[in-house]
Amino acid sequence: MREFISSVMKGTKKYTTSDFALLKLCLVALGILLGVYFTGFFGKNILPVWIVAIISYIWIMYKTFFAYRK
Repeated sequence: MREFISSVMKGTKKYTTSDFALLKLCLVALGILLGVYFTGFFGKNILPVWIVAIISYIWIMYKTFFAYRK
């Protein structure tokens, strides 16, 4: 498993900005599809979804603007 993760990390180091943009577009599209197919489930459990979204956003912003800039 470590070899697989290492291989993936080496591959992503070669990504361009457009590659990351396409990756994010893909993830947004998958998120929309999941939301459409599981409307009832996510509608009833929206608070945990918001909590995960906020925590992950804060984590990514911290890593981007503070931790990785050193």
